[in-house]
Amino acid sequence: MRSLTLAEARERAELISVTSYAVELDLDHGDQVFGSVSSIAFTCSSPGADSWVDVKARSIESATLNGVPLDPAEATEGRLPLTGLAADNVLVVRATMAYSHDGQGLHRATDPADRRDYVYGHLFLDAAPRVFACFDQPDLKAPYDLTVRAPQGWTVLGNGASHEVAPGRWQLATTRPLATYFVTVCAGPYVSVRDEHDGIPLGIHARASLQEPLERHAPELFEVTRQSFDYFHGLFGIRYPFGEYHQVFVPEFNAGAMENPGCVTLRDQYLFRGAATRDELLSRANTVSHEMSHMWFGDLVTMKWWDDLWLNESFAEYMSHRCLVEATEYADAWVDSSIVRKVWGYGAERSPSTHPVAGVEALDAQSALQNFDGISYAKGAAVLRQLIAYVGDDAFVGGLRTYLTDKSYANGTLADFLGAIERASGMDLTAWSGAWLLTAGRDTISVDLEAPEGVVQAARLLRAAPPSHPADRPHALDVAGWADGTEVSRVQVTVESEVTPLDGIAGTPEPAVLVPNAGDLTWARVRLDEGTLAALPTQLARVPDAQARAVVWSALIDGVHVAEVSPATFLDVFASTWSTEANASILTRMALYAEHRIVPYFVPRDAQAGALARLARSGRDLLGRAEEGSTRSLAAARLLAGTSDDETLLRAWAEGSGLPHGLEDDGDFRWIVVRNLAARGLIDASAVDSYRARDDTLQGSLNALMCRAALPVPEEKAWAWDQLTGHHARSNYEMVHLARGFWMSPDDRLVADYVARYFSDVPAMSGWVGEDALSRVVLAAFPKVFTEETEALSARALRRDDLTPAVRRSLVDADSDLREALASRAAFASVFRAGV
Repeated sequence: MRSLTLAEARERAELISVTSYAVELDLDHGDQVFGSVSSIAFTCSSPGADSWVDVKARSIESATLNGVPLDPAEATEGRLPLTGLAADNVLVVRATMAYSHDGQGLHRATDPADRRDYVYGHLFLDAAPRVFACFDQPDLKAPYDLTVRAPQGWTVLGNGASHEVAPGRWQLATTRPLATYFVTVCAGPYVSVRDEHDGIPLGIHARASLQEPLERHAPELFEVTRQSFDYFHGLFGIRYPFGEYHQVFVPEFNAGAMENPGCVTLRDQYLFRGAATRDELLSRANTVSHEMSHMWFGDLVTMKWWDDLWLNESFAEYMSHRCLVEATEYADAWVDSSIVRKVWGYGAERSPSTHPVAGVEALDAQSALQNFDGISYAKGAAVLRQLIAYVGDDAFVGGLRTYLTDKSYANGTLADFLGAIERASGMDLTAWSGAWLLTAGRDTISVDLEAPEGVVQAARLLRAAPPSHPADRPHALDVAGWADGTEVSRVQVTVESEVTPLDGIAGTPEPAVLVPNAGDLTWARVRLDEGTLAALPTQLARVPDAQARAVVWSALIDGVHVAEVSPATFLDVFASTWSTEANASILTRMALYAEHRIVPYFVPRDAQAGALARLARSGRDLLGRAEEGSTRSLAAARLLAGTSDDETLLRAWAEGSGLPHGLEDDGDFRWIVVRNLAARGLIDASAVDSYRARDDTLQGSLNALMCRAALPVPEEKAWAWDQLTGHHARSNYEMVHLARGFWMSPDDRLVADYVARYFSDVPAMSGWVGEDALSRVVLAAFPKVFTEETEALSARALRRDDLTPAVRRSLVDADSDLREALASRAAFASVFRAGV
């Protein structure tokens, strides 16, 4: 299908203004297709001109323009030509559409628990024409009237308040003007919990088999929802404008959530079936607040074109963390951001695919999707924190209010936003935005310290811009030092040159741990000095500032990835400090990173068993000391379950014997154990099936696929590869779980033949898998065989000229990960040969 270009969008927006949409969907045609009737009223600024409407249908039954029939056969590449437009026009398109199984368009999933079907619409970025005929670009906003026919017994939800006007027939209230990609319909035997706050009807909804966790988590979900509404109403000075507010937890959702006005869709893994750590609850609360902030940033005011995607995501990322810190119990949300979101964003910045926060001209819609990453989210939020430090919070909020008011129900650009902030602050932001928003890359910051005889005589903060992306970025940040748990120095500085004196540190005791950007206010690579690195195993746990500890861990991760810090150093710090970590986000995320990234990527194959054994000892140690049922206990149990080679323990836990308190009926925890048993070859496919029978749910079936793919048996690997890359109508989630399990192998020789096959078989899946879903499969399925042969095959694949944008972007990022792993292994091979 042809992707809309920026030039085409500009030309069509000059020609056409959409007055309204009336869409009728018939979801009672079976589980393969649905009926779609789209009636579009629009005006044309140049009567007699030609244009087109976007429609990606299984078949078009009829189409009329101002009552004149159009030939459906003329539709090509998802476009139906419209010729001889009048000043005022009505277009009616009747079509049959196909349900999707890749999370894009109108996705239909069957719940194995009760064999009931569920439908939801996810139209981001350009999937709206797979549901109804439309002018699919973000600056042609219009109100919608939706009518839905669904099987009796189903509930229908959408952007407008829904009412069943006859058995199986639902009418949704007319919406405010929306961009096409915000339209959604959720239909199925959903169960619901409802509430009301400040005059706004609230609802949360999920599959019937998730009724128990839905009702268990409803009080907290509503609490965060209420707190976020109150906070944003006060901050923005504009009431929520979209009527009812529903949050629908849907199956097989590609992203974390989607900000459809009035009907947010979220991945239903957020309804934790078993125990949840505090940071998991924080992450969910952040998502709830993030999507709500989009009601203003993205929904009320929408970017004009995809190159200003940051106007949506950077703002929502920043605003959700700000809201959590100031209005909810999650006052440590910025710590979580440092160790989760910024680690993700820094990874995107290290990749050759890095790009500026703003101003990247997306020449077509599919190209824009490739910049939907950690830079758009995490870096954008950090840049906004720097903007606030630069202009002041009052000017920032004042400019935001003006921007939102002036552009309500319309579209905005980077220039519009910066103009509002400039007027509110009286400052010229040309140079600032050029350095921070329009230039890719990040500076490296470090401290040069002179401290003879244990007292600091002089200190300088060094700033180095990346040679590939030079810029003069001003930084507002702090530098802090600790010795034996006591803060011995802290200084706030504004960095405007390559060398900045830290006069406030002179005369203070020499710190054992010195942390640039200790408050994590800026976006930069932190290079820790050698003395600090050496002291971390004994000193890091004594640093009382969780935010600074998060910055240290982030710096260690960065150092490992760029082959400046040995993975052995990371593991030494982990072994010495992890079990005493008090912050939930640091505790759980560093365990996950150590197990799933540091060891498999950066530790040589012959040293991995020993490294995992160290992690298991840390888990066992903490489990023996942690309070039963606490986040610390759960984090310890998960780490031990995933890394231990104690077959007796693993088999007992898999059978439900001797489990830590709170995990007795936790199916998700059992799958961690089963995955470990499967990857070690301690169970077979029939055993995996038996565990699936105990958890005959959607999540259980996905975990079973991953575990079977992990079995170190040639026949099982062949089965998994065929299921992944063949035409088996596997869903987006099924493909990702197969890919995750496949490369779990105790011996590279078992999967060596599939390395070359990956570079032909997986890109070919673009013929039947949507770009959003396939981009995730490409990353998950990339070979975890870290050799020069894999590197050569990857380089050859990237020279191909037939890769789709999503496949190419994901290959670039996976190739970058491979090269980082190889560089680290080469740099620190002697460390592991020495038996560390």
